Amino acid sequence: MAIRSILCLPDPRLRAVSQNVGVVDDSVRALMDDMLATMYDAPGIGLAAIQIGVAKRVIVIDLAKKDEEPAPLFVADPEILERSDDSSIYEEGCLSVPDYYEEVSRPAKVRVRFLDRDNQRREIEAEGLLATCLQHEIDHLDGKLFIDHLSRLKRERAIKKFAKAARLTEPAAPRAPEIREKLG
Repeated sequence: MAIRSILCLPDPRLRAVSQNVGVVDDSVRALMDDMLATMYDAPGIGLAAIQIGVAKRVIVIDLAKKDEEPAPLFVADPEILERSDDSSIYEEGCLSVPDYYEEVSRPAKVRVRFLDRDNQRREIEAEGLLATCLQHEIDHLDGKLFIDHLSRLKRERAIKKFAKAARLTEPAAPRAPEIREKLG
């Protein structure tokens, strides 16, 4: 298992739509293991493959608290089959949008079909935090971020904040020789 770098807003790869894996084989299981190690290291409760630059429909989730035994959920090629009409609101954050939290309203319950770590087709009915987390991570696979569920003003503020932070952390581009000669 390797800990991978997590992409952060405004990286355009976060907007890529991920491709189905079709079959959970050893390479997908190795990806899941790396994702789980990366998520635990961050720390977080969910991670989509696209967040580490891999455009495959794979997510890992673990809602266990620090004092509980880990209980990872491995999900490949998820498909939301049903969403409840009732909604719930959770304060969401994201490893790709660090230190930014906002309340997001999503369907309170979902039924999701997916392939598990052993390539078995499964369905899960989820509510509460698990339903929110599944929807949040599936959004990633579709090129969406939780900030896309916010008002336009809040979303634009978040994007500007992270774009500015990215500019401040980028190394300065070297000047071309002809520019140096003119300045010299």
